[in-house]
Amino acid sequence: MASPDGVSGVGGSPEETELSITLTLRMLMHGKEIGSIIGKKGETVKRIREQSSARITISEGSCPERITTITGSTDAVFRAVSMIAFKLEEDLGAGSDGVAAGRGPVTLRLVIPASQCGSLIGKAGAKIREIRESTGAQVQVAGDLLPNSTERAVTVSGVPDTIIQCVRQICAVILESPPKGATIPYHPGLSLGTILLTANQVRG
Repeated sequence: MASPDGVSGVGGSPEETELSITLTLRMLMHGKEIGSIIGKKGETVKRIREQSSARITISEGSCPERITTITGSTDAVFRAVSMIAFKLEEDLGAGSDGVAAGRGPVTLRLVIPASQCGSLIGKAGAKIREIRESTGAQVQVAGDLLPNSTERAVTVSGVPDTIIQCVRQICAVILESPPKGATIPYHPGLSLGTILLTANQVRG
């Protein structure tokens, strides 16, 4: 008897089940990176959305950091991350005089609920060490929570190919261990003034 939501684990192969999972990945980006991803008149982000089939939203705001949220099947999300990593390498790897400064490392900052970071680090750091060794990417889990949230930043850096492998492995871990308790998402640049303003709007 299949459960009402259709998740019975019977029939479909593990691969099929994995592809039907909806994954949401949040990334913290700085102004220059955001500009690179959006492109002129939003053309770049439109192309990434169309080619990856993932839903990509970028938080509003004039603060230097913004959150890019990628949602879709695991496959679509990985395609979008791959395109973003290559785009950042292409744009940020070029020197200010337009001369390519060689393949410099690309850095992505993932925002992950703190309750999932334990699984990502593993016992005595075994899991994160395994991810570093098998992908060749640098991975750092921030010790502190991001301000006013229960999320931490996980920084992944390397050349795009190693970053993509690394993000795949991180996603596999977080899909296996869902967050515990309520997650308070991080909103960059939420100053006290903004909080007071929204509180007043609610009251009125």
